[in-house]
This record gives sequence, structure tokens and C-alpha cells, in this order.
Amino acid sequence: MLKHRRKSKFRYIYFFLIILGSFYFGKFLFFKDKRVLGITASEKKIILNDNGFKKEFKTNALSVEEFIKDTGIPLTEKDLMFPDKSALLLPNLNIEIQRPKKIIVSVDKEKKELYGFKETVGEIISENNLNIKEEDLVKPERDTIAHNEQEIKITRVEIKEEIVKKNIDFKTIEKEDDKLSWRTRKTEVKGEKGTKEIRYEVAYHDSKEVNRKIKETVVTKEPVDEVVIQGTYVKLGKSHTGLASWYAHTGTMSAANPWLPMGSYVKVTNKDNGKSVIVKINDRGPFGPNRIIDLDKVAFEKIASLGQGIANIKMEEITN
Repeated sequence: MLKHRRKSKFRYIYFFLIILGSFYFGKFLFFKDKRVLGITASEKKIILNDNGFKKEFKTNALSVEEFIKDTGIPLTEKDLMFPDKSALLLPNLNIEIQRPKKIIVSVDKEKKELYGFKETVGEIISENNLNIKEEDLVKPERDTIAHNEQEIKITRVEIKEEIVKKNIDFKTIEKEDDKLSWRTRKTEVKGEKGTKEIRYEVAYHDSKEVNRKIKETVVTKEPVDEVVIQGTYVKLGKSHTGLASWYAHTGTMSAANPWLPMGSYVKVTNKDNGKSVIVKINDRGPFGPNRIIDLDKVAFEKIASLGQGIANIKMEEITN
């Protein structure tokens, strides 16, 4: 009987130990779920750096993703966050969010929205692999600090070489021959134009020419001067003296006379200064006292001032 009681006592002790062990084992499993590497559901301090703006938070979240969701912090697919959303939330953890700048680039007749994390306009353009050349113009300039919603204009610059062929005008050399009639004019040597090649450096902005600079000029053919012989022999006939007036008529080297044949020529010499002209009679007049010729304005001003009105002249008829 005593032996049976001892066995029962041992059974109770054994059963109690099993229950006690189960309790501690269950407690271990429970805390294993709630505590991983020191992470507990208790409140912890988190430091958030949101694109340069720092703020402290108190949170019970266990992961970065849960913290972002609880705080309602907006994130876009272009934003970068360190550590990643899946990371566990350690006490005093620093979370950094980098948000890209958006710049609006006008280039090639269209607008493009570019996003980048770099500091300057040029760096964000490079970050987006936008193809621009060193000579292309960027406004504001590439080293300008970029800001969100900034508008950028890129002007495509092309430098081209262009060769243009041009004619070179010939000169006309006049020679006088006092043995030829004053009405005779003949060409002794016919003129020929020369040619030259001009090499230009041409600058284009967005396919429009903005500057042209001559780099080299090469004469490929020299021009040939034209030589003209002008006769100067004037055969004079009757001579008349009197006054010459002027009027505006045809604007040519012509004059009016009361009696000389229409279409005939006369030499008119200003007796006061010796200047002379040859004019063609194409009108009648003048009819004032001692006035023997009325010169067209352009003829009169070659021998006298228009302001004086009349001139003392000698008029000689030309017979050749």
C-alpha cells in the first residue's frame, strides 16, 4: 500500500513538470513571434529624412512598410527609400526618402518631362540619357542648380562648312581717241567675269541659319578688264552767244531752242567758268530777251548753279 502511494506521488510530480515545461515552451514560442533580433511591438523612435526635411516619429510598427502606411507618407514609383520597405524597424532607425526633381525640357520642337536626383540641370539631363552635344545651348545653363517644375530650353547648334561659287565683275577701262567722232564708242577688249570660291563656316540654331563667317576665298579665274574707246572729236559749225536758262523736262542731256533742227546737237560753254556740255535739241523755246537755249535741269547744273537761274553762254552747232 505504501509502495502504491509512492508511485502515485511520483506520477503527480511528473505530470506537474510536464505542465510547467509546456507553459515555458509556449511562452518561448509566443515571444519568438513578437521579438526578432530585439524587435518588439513596443513604441520606438524613428528618424525620417524626407528629401532633406528631418522629423522624429514614435511608432509601434514592426517594418518600414508598416511605418510608412501608418504615417500616411506618400510615395511614388520614382521615389527612392533607404532602407527598403521590407526592412525590419529597429529602434532609432534612420529612414531616408529621396524624391526626384521634375524639369520640363523643350527640345526638338517638343516638351519632355525629365526626373532626376542630381543637383544641376546638366546632371539631370545626363541622368536621363538625353542626347545633347557640347555645342548645344542650354538655358538656364547646365551648371544651374535645378528645381522642381523648372523649364529648360535646349537649342540644337550645328556648325557646317559651305562652299559658294561667285562671279567677279570685270572693270571697264575707258580710253579717249581724238581722231574718232564724239558719237563713236567701240569695245577694244571684251570683258570677262572671273569666278571665286568662298568657304563659309555657317552656324545653325534649330536648323535656322544665325551666323555666316568667311573662312577662305579662292579665286579660280581672274576677270578680264573691258577696254572701251570713246571718240572725242567734235566738228563745230556756227557759233551763237546769249543767255541759257533751265527747266525740268525729260531729265536728260537735252535742251529747247527756238530755231535749231529737232534732233541736232550743240555744245554749250559757260563763258564765266569755261565748263561745257553737249546737248540734244528736243523742244522749242525759250522766248525771253537774249535767251537762246533752255537747258534741261541735269545739263544746266553741269555748267552753272541752278540758283543763279541763267548763265552767259556760247552755243556752237555740232556738224558731225
